[in-house]
Amino acid sequence: MDKIEKFGRFVGRWFTLLVVLWAAFNYVLPQTSLWIVPKTAYLLGIILFGMGLTLKLEDFERIIKKPIPVIAGTVAHYVIMPTLAWLLCLIFQLKGATAAGVILVGSCPSGTSSSVMAYLAGGDVALDVSIETLSTLLAPLALPGLLLLFAGKYVAIPTTSLFVSTIEIVLIPIILGVVIHSVFGRKIERITKALPLISQVAILMIIGAVISANHANLFTASTALVIPVVMLHNLSGYGLGYLFSRVIRLRDPQRKAITFEVGMQDSSLGATLAMKYFAPAAAIPSTIFSIWHNISGSVLSSYWRNKTDNKAKSNSEKEQTFVLKNEN
Repeated sequence: MDKIEKFGRFVGRWFTLLVVLWAAFNYVLPQTSLWIVPKTAYLLGIILFGMGLTLKLEDFERIIKKPIPVIAGTVAHYVIMPTLAWLLCLIFQLKGATAAGVILVGSCPSGTSSSVMAYLAGGDVALDVSIETLSTLLAPLALPGLLLLFAGKYVAIPTTSLFVSTIEIVLIPIILGVVIHSVFGRKIERITKALPLISQVAILMIIGAVISANHANLFTASTALVIPVVMLHNLSGYGLGYLFSRVIRLRDPQRKAITFEVGMQDSSLGATLAMKYFAPAAAIPSTIFSIWHNISGSVLSSYWRNKTDNKAKSNSEKEQTFVLKNEN
């Protein structure tokens, strides 16, 4: 198990690069992951079951004890990202399944990798996990409702089917994971050490499946605008999330957590639902988002971490200088 955990940390360190390389490999050899296409919902269930296994009752108690930052972050996520997606579709005049795919990824709960980015940036990881948990639990209601509101003019929205599927794919695996963790307690902790690696492999498989399924339409004139739209969507989410957290006067670690929770989406869920209910082209924005937000999140977390380290170093040097002056 120690070797698996060590390998998981290695994969996590290079995950962004692996995502890019794996996507490129499947674009060149699209037949590689075609067999995964019908199984993406099961892979996402595995990821969310793993998330449930890592949750403790304390995570839910924290939401109850300190609800305001958690609720504020969750509301910001579900207001900012779908609205941004809708506005970008209007500005760039996206149509049909492509527009629906942009709005779909914008309506998803926050991404599972946001807590990693918050940790690397020195953010409030507990707040991050709480917002991620609440936004995911609300997904069966929020996602179909937001799609109906923002994407109804582009494609037909099967709200009932989306509601049921989101419960099956999202809620049931999470609840099952929480129950198993509650029943077995510490006995399950050895298994949870392997969960990051399992989740990363599952995400890579989903990305490979979507790239393979959309190989012919990935870089066509009709989807050429998706890349800048996705990049603007993600970066604007970071910016507005950070601005929102400043407006409500949260501390710096909390601002970092909310920035990642607003800007990063559960793109694996978006890709899975797009493949199931819409045209294959609707899964392209989620796939590009999955690749891009890992890159942008890594850059932003590194910037914040370096800024914190430099500030700490500067303060330490000032203290040493002050001590030396007093001694003299």
